[in-house]
Amino acid sequence: MPTRSVNKGFRDFHRVLIPRSYESGKASSHKSSITRRLELKFYLTQLFYSGSANNGTSISGHSDVDFFASIPTKKLKNHSSSSLREVKESLQVRYPSTSVYVDSPAVVLDFGSGSWDTAEVIPADYLRKTTENKNVYHIPDGSGGWLESSPNTHNAYVTAQNNRLGKNLKPLIRFVKAWKYYNNVPISSFYLELRIAKLMEAESTIVYDIDVNSILKKLFDCDLAPIRDPKGISGLISSCSSYANKETALSKLQSAKIRAQKAREAESSGNIREAFAWWDKVFSGKFPSYYYYE
Repeated sequence: MPTRSVNKGFRDFHRVLIPRSYESGKASSHKSSITRRLELKFYLTQLFYSGSANNGTSISGHSDVDFFASIPTKKLKNHSSSSLREVKESLQVRYPSTSVYVDSPAVVLDFGSGSWDTAEVIPADYLRKTTENKNVYHIPDGSGGWLESSPNTHNAYVTAQNNRLGKNLKPLIRFVKAWKYYNNVPISSFYLELRIAKLMEAESTIVYDIDVNSILKKLFDCDLAPIRDPKGISGLISSCSSYANKETALSKLQSAKIRAQKAREAESSGNIREAFAWWDKVFSGKFPSYYYYE
């Protein structure tokens, strides 16, 4: 029976992680009706995609669709929680049979078929252009205030690093996000994206098994410390929404770090089958098998 190399295992795994068109299409199909509702109530100027689905790092079956809703300042409140509540109430009227709730910085619409069938609408107040001609917005910060954010700036930063590294950075980010989702690890996806991109700035190549192992170790060794936005827009970016979530994440990260290291040791000693078994533990039973049918 044919067998895979570890490298082929990761390449095959990446193909599985890429969302199918129907996943993003289902939630995206509501974009026009969300737009019309927010135009009517809040004089919306633009509703545009942001987040991993817009940056090529989303995970099949798990990543939702994120929208920035650019709303004039006069239609927003000084206290961002009040704006979130008003947007939530307005969208609930439009979608009376849908679960609509606030999860700062967004209003979440759960259309019922799974996390991929979920849209997050983030109220955004346009502030200015960057020196790179990218828009900067205020979005809710989770504590009632407003935080500066520039999705296009961050996407351009990750894409530039991805291109420099032979288009292997975004798959690497996907692997770590897959670990997060498959193991229910409460770490911010935005944090992971920027932290991994920043860690790989000093590297000239990416080898998936080596670098997944390295990233997991570095995340644990830094104690999931906040990262300063590499582009100087959003200030300090936290890894988790609470101390309890951080403790949970670190515990799961420690297990993943140990298992990834054992996978690397097995591969180095020539025991590829054992390496696959350890990678399968890292990814909660979702990693490709050592054997496969042609």
